[in-house]
Amino acid sequence: MGASGDSPHTQKKLAFISSGTPEAEEARLRLAEKYGDVPPEEADCIVALGGDGLMLRTLHNYMDSGKPIYGMNRGSVGFLMNQYRETGLRKRIAEAKAAIIHPLLMHATNVRGDEFSAHAINEVSLLRQTSQVAKLRILVNGHERLPELITDGVLVSTPAGSTAYNLSANGPILPLDSPLMALTPISAFRPRRWRGALLPDAAKVRIEVLESAKRPVSVVADHDEFRDLAYVDIAMDHGTGLVLLHDPGHSLEERILREQFGY
Repeated sequence: MGASGDSPHTQKKLAFISSGTPEAEEARLRLAEKYGDVPPEEADCIVALGGDGLMLRTLHNYMDSGKPIYGMNRGSVGFLMNQYRETGLRKRIAEAKAAIIHPLLMHATNVRGDEFSAHAINEVSLLRQTSQVAKLRILVNGHERLPELITDGVLVSTPAGSTAYNLSANGPILPLDSPLMALTPISAFRPRRWRGALLPDAAKVRIEVLESAKRPVSVVADHDEFRDLAYVDIAMDHGTGLVLLHDPGHSLEERILREQFGY
């Protein structure tokens, strides 16, 4: 038995990453001393210590590595994180349930013709930049579905992100394994009764900004923001799979299901 009380066959190399807060950094130092610590590039598993913001940054930073991410909550909300506990960590990781999530891929073009691309694990959101409400045109798979949406904004969410900004905007909660994306308006003015749409995750969404000089709009893919948008194309990136590890009984699927019965 190792010093941590775990069996030899679970001795995987771990990399510990913290959000940098005193609480998270103290936990990182204690866990690194107890279990050893290697650079993330050499690790079999990356352990993220912080809140959901750190988890999103970690997933973005190591998106192409294929390494599983196991988070422990040293932040505030911690919806994506496991409960913090120092003992039996290797055993918990070995027994954890893996959830594979796919991010959105956004291609944006601004009014000057500059092009930008970014991934979003939670959502891609378009937001008005000034006091003027946005006017947007929405196409799905090349077909116009909404000629004019007058609104503060609109977002496209993954199932994993459906309990984040999407839920705050009164969008639907999506089961993690559902082949869907949520298209949700943010404070829509016209059509006032439009509540959004559920789209197959193979759909390709284009959102065009109307009257962009008078009504400038920014686009945000998780943490990446681009301003003065002309149009944006959004689709699910099925070629990229991110692996999140959660303790049995506290899987991401279970947490999302519980959210549907919250009040």
